[in-house]
Amino acid sequence: MRLSTRIAIVVGAVVPLLVVASGWVLVGLVTRDLRAQADQRLDERARTVATAARGLLRATSLGRPRAEQAHQRKLFSSALDVGFRLTGPYGTVMDGPQPGPAVRLPARTEHPVTVRSHGKTWRALRVPVNGSQAGVNGTLWLFSPDTANQAQIQLVRSRVITVAALAAPVSAALAWALAARAARPLRRLQQRTSGLDPHTTTARLEHTRTRITEVDDLAHTLQTFLARYDEQATRTAEALATARSFSAAASHELRTPLMSMQTNLDILDAFQDLDPADRAETVDDLRRGHARLLGLLVMLRALAQGDLVEADAFAPVDLADLADASVSDLRRTRHEATVTLDSAPGLTVHGWQPGLRSLLDNLLANCLAHGRSADGRAHIAVTLRAAREIDAPTAVLTVDDQGPGVPPEQRQTIFERFHRRSDSPGSGLGLTLVAQQIALHRAHLRVLNGPGGQGARFEVTFPLTSAGRPGAAVPVHRDWLSDTDQQRQEFHRERA
Repeated sequence: MRLSTRIAIVVGAVVPLLVVASGWVLVGLVTRDLRAQADQRLDERARTVATAARGLLRATSLGRPRAEQAHQRKLFSSALDVGFRLTGPYGTVMDGPQPGPAVRLPARTEHPVTVRSHGKTWRALRVPVNGSQAGVNGTLWLFSPDTANQAQIQLVRSRVITVAALAAPVSAALAWALAARAARPLRRLQQRTSGLDPHTTTARLEHTRTRITEVDDLAHTLQTFLARYDEQATRTAEALATARSFSAAASHELRTPLMSMQTNLDILDAFQDLDPADRAETVDDLRRGHARLLGLLVMLRALAQGDLVEADAFAPVDLADLADASVSDLRRTRHEATVTLDSAPGLTVHGWQPGLRSLLDNLLANCLAHGRSADGRAHIAVTLRAAREIDAPTAVLTVDDQGPGVPPEQRQTIFERFHRRSDSPGSGLGLTLVAQQIALHRAHLRVLNGPGGQGARFEVTFPLTSAGRPGAAVPVHRDWLSDTDQQRQEFHRERA
């Protein structure tokens, strides 16, 4: 059933009820007003009739027949439009329409009352009559028929019923017409959304505000739903692509170390009397192959996690604490390296804590692998300071080494997947992980010459968060693992 039809049915049922309720109140008010007017007329007539009744009682008590007849005629003439009943010590005199003598009247009343007899209704008023000169008292009752008032009340009731009967179809039709007109924006919205199928078309809901709150809110909800569906569908497709790329990359990159390990195992199995030096070299090759396999799997897993991380994993992260933890771990595991840390406290970014830790760990690992000085030692300096860029607070992280540096022509390629020097012990994914985290955190990365022109400097600029400034949004598309030919990520990288 359409909404307009439902509204018409409800209005067609409610309006007559409201009319009847209002009519009931109106009938009550009319009844009260008519009775008040009748009582006022009865009270005015009572003053005139009571004077004539008092004279009649006085004449009767004095024994004056002619005066009694004169006062009786005067009493009859003063009560032409009402009925009366005068009861005194010498009998009862009555005339005009009134209830029968058998009808019991109230003993005492100062106000008009309603008296019913044989289906008829009167308004009755009791007036004490005092024949003061003769000391004779009596009781005068006046009766006013209530027929006219009842007829008027019945007329009002019938008209109320007629109006209620007419209001039902008229109000229902009017309500249907107005509801149908008001529901046109909703029908147009339904027509636009009925043809939308996220599985078969990329068209999405376009809505122009109608200034109808419910319709505009519904359209906004549908747009939000479709946008979330598209986002989730994209993330699902990227997750599948990431899984396929993980499998392909793992099978491709692990093939060589696995074959090398298989060859070394065959040598150890075939030559039981192998020279101890050759055996030790073979076992050392196996260890290096195993370490490379493990490193590749760890790096591929980290890349996949970065591509699949969701926005709810991001939270405020203290960069000073993060840098201190990373440098402390490196000092504990690599005693031959000299690592210094100079950090400013209170620098908080909106980030993914495991990803930021991976970024710093891989920058330090890159310095250990490629940033050794001429004496073969690694001297690494980590600095964290506050800065301001275009009126926005930032945190600048620099990692310096004293190695040969990075030639300018290679500063664009060292972040590509599996890019590494022939003598590099790494997996070729460490700096790719760095680039991925730079893109995830909307940061900027520059590769520069080290202090004094010696070595390399990796400088990362992070946007800081504050109470009134929320963190940057996470990029929607993240394909550092799945995209093998072109990096479509928003990787903020600047050349020196």
